[in-house]
Amino acid sequence: MLNTVAKDVEKNNSLIWFRNDLRTQDHSGLFHALKNSKKIIGVFCFNPENFKINALDFPKTDSFRANFLIESLKSLKEELKKINISLVIGIDNPEKLISKIIDRYNINRVYLQDEWTQDERNEDNFLKNKNIDLYKYNDQFLFHPEDVDLKNISNVFTSFRKYCEKKLQVRECFVLKTKMDETNMIDIDYNIPSLKDLGLNEINYDDRTAFPFKGGYNTGIERINYYLWESKKLSFYKKTRNGLIGKDYSSKLSSWLANGSLSPRIIYHSIKDYEFKIEKNQSTYWMIFELIWRDFFKYISRLNGNKIFKIGGILEKNYHWIQDKRIFENWINGKTPEPFVNANMLELKNTGWMSNRGRQNVASYLAKEKKIDWRWGAKYFESKLIDYDVHSNYGNWMYVSGIGNDPRDRKFNIKFQAERYDPNNKFQNLWLQEKLSLF
Repeated sequence: MLNTVAKDVEKNNSLIWFRNDLRTQDHSGLFHALKNSKKIIGVFCFNPENFKINALDFPKTDSFRANFLIESLKSLKEELKKINISLVIGIDNPEKLISKIIDRYNINRVYLQDEWTQDERNEDNFLKNKNIDLYKYNDQFLFHPEDVDLKNISNVFTSFRKYCEKKLQVRECFVLKTKMDETNMIDIDYNIPSLKDLGLNEINYDDRTAFPFKGGYNTGIERINYYLWESKKLSFYKKTRNGLIGKDYSSKLSSWLANGSLSPRIIYHSIKDYEFKIEKNQSTYWMIFELIWRDFFKYISRLNGNKIFKIGGILEKNYHWIQDKRIFENWINGKTPEPFVNANMLELKNTGWMSNRGRQNVASYLAKEKKIDWRWGAKYFESKLIDYDVHSNYGNWMYVSGIGNDPRDRKFNIKFQAERYDPNNKFQNLWLQEKLSLF
């Protein structure tokens, strides 16, 4: 259900502001707009603030994540064209760009995904002062907020998971059944900016990458089809999920989830279909388990607000954190005393990707071993990771740093982790080979 209820007696001139929901399938805003609009325009804003160099000397969004976003927008533009909706694209402050579109096309209803973190709220606050109907939707969740009793969200994931599994159902996907008339298309065909247009460097493809995929709904669906139906890798996910090399040790679906090229419901119902038609085992369950983790961090973020960005985290712990740029830059550049940390950090620097096992280790090293301000690490991940999601990123960094949702406040033994998950040094040799060749 949409957050704001307005009278639908007359058809509206509608604008859909796409943000982290870059798809046409299972998109409740688009579904309702198609039913209730005489005109629809889609808009995506490249907010210049998201590509500026921050105080730590790297862009808030760097080239790998931005490139995946550009690819996703190309796909979205084509999918919208099939249902006769134009996508307006601009590098501009959202207030300026969207205000112009509202005025130019007499928009009286705006659809947008509900966001609650600070940057996103700052972006959309101006809409409150517009004489329009505002419809917000919540497609980024697996379990819809209207179905979740917030009293059941504790700081412990296990309690949340058991509540969800026992009490909640995942809603069905929204299926598009109509499209707009051809006259809905506007005359201007907006170009999608390049990395250069955004002030970013071109990327050099590294054939060692574990993420050789392009952005967009169609490639996301291709990945689901491959991982589930063609290779049946899903049946072995729990055994392989701690892998480090290659594209198939995990589903890699987090990147399409992060910018909304896929919805969690699409993935969930694909898994349930697989369980019905192929098999149901611990691995198929574990993929759903991971989707619930993703929801958990979203609800933790929603309940705690800006605490997730504070140095004391949601627990408001008063640890002594160090802000030493030399140590931090050595971590970024893979120049620490720990080869396993270095290999993972070089993978991230050169590809925009790192395994889940790698992320836990490098985060624990930075925050627990070196006591560096954990938010520096979170900001670097935000810049580099193709699958960056604000809630999962800050939730996981707080978890590893001892100021979030880990009741045991554990610390990773890096050497033991390397011996267990990279016993033959294949991963470390793969990423440290240039260094090794110097000896």
